[in-house]
Amino acid sequence: MPIVVAVNKIDKPGADPTRVRQELTEYGIIPEEWGGQNMFVDISAKKHLGIDNLLEAVLLEADVLELKANPDTFASGNVLEAKLDRGRGSVATVLVTRGTLHVGDALVAGMAYGRVRAMLDPKGNPVEVAGPSDPVEILGLQSVPMAGDEFRVFQDDRDARDLADQRALKARIEEQNRVKHVTLENLFDTMADAEVKELNLIIKADVQGSIEALQDSLDKMDQSEVRINTIHAAVGAITETDVTLADASNAIIIGFGVRPDAKARTAAEREGVEIRTYSVIYKAIEDIDAARIGMLKPTEEEVQTGVAEVRDTFKVPKVGIAAGCMIAEGEVSRDDQVRLVRDGIVVYEGKIASLRRYKDDVKSVKAGFECGIGLENFQDIHPGDQIEAFRIEEVARTE
Repeated sequence: MPIVVAVNKIDKPGADPTRVRQELTEYGIIPEEWGGQNMFVDISAKKHLGIDNLLEAVLLEADVLELKANPDTFASGNVLEAKLDRGRGSVATVLVTRGTLHVGDALVAGMAYGRVRAMLDPKGNPVEVAGPSDPVEILGLQSVPMAGDEFRVFQDDRDARDLADQRALKARIEEQNRVKHVTLENLFDTMADAEVKELNLIIKADVQGSIEALQDSLDKMDQSEVRINTIHAAVGAITETDVTLADASNAIIIGFGVRPDAKARTAAEREGVEIRTYSVIYKAIEDIDAARIGMLKPTEEEVQTGVAEVRDTFKVPKVGIAAGCMIAEGEVSRDDQVRLVRDGIVVYEGKIASLRRYKDDVKSVKAGFECGIGLENFQDIHPGDQIEAFRIEEVARTE
């Protein structure tokens, strides 16, 4: 895919677009003015500098590539991103590259299939059709496809389901073929592999792109002494099934933007399975790499202090929407950090703006008591949500 590079923030003091060009040459992205193939445009999104030049560069690139598409045929294209959303199910962001996609079309994307139940444009507005070069969110797939999967529209559901089943069968056969049996030829290699330690991981994330980014970083690590195996990777909350699999395969569960449900937490404590959750990908990579090289240093660790269940919501002057809660576990303090979890997906992480018992501000509320909790700069609270309170403490790693 051709790349047009927009070098942003050129309005800032000390901006050095030349240094950006120099650093990108290390990745094979070389500016045209230096004899390369990539167009570079200096811009400032804040002050609207160079935006017209950027648009002209994109149009010029499109003209050179002679990009054309037939809109009068069944749609096809690629999945840009996919996730599991509360209430909406599987949500895939797709880019139509050929034909026209309609609401009601039967399609297959990778190993997922279904009918387009609804489509949303980039601004979140419902649309009925999407033509070539249109990016849209589609709802209606029975599972979550992978970013990069090709999608195709079929005349009916049966054809889409058959192709998805064929792809799933092919993927299972390929997975089975990866298991190597001992032969005289590979006996020496097998003996050498026995000396290599293994770090087994189960990866759960909020969107498919997060899994791919994490897996890509893991693949680039030195695995000559410690092999990193991803036993299972999927979109969605961490479940009891994931814990069972981790227990059977002696794996660590890595959660990115997701949380374990109550059954998963209980099972993990009972079986001694470690669950680590992250909101920043480089922290996950750092921890896995530290475990790989056996040089875990004292670090900050999250300690959960309490869990509140949202029973109702109400308006509070100067605070906005607050949650009427029952403290289900532990104790929630005014100084705790909190995250709002909806169906296992983290939708907010920040601080408590207010903590009240009836009309009085309080410093903490223990399990079994009701209270009102207001979140800092966040109003989208629904009954049924969970508010997890936690603190960050420095502890010495022992594993």
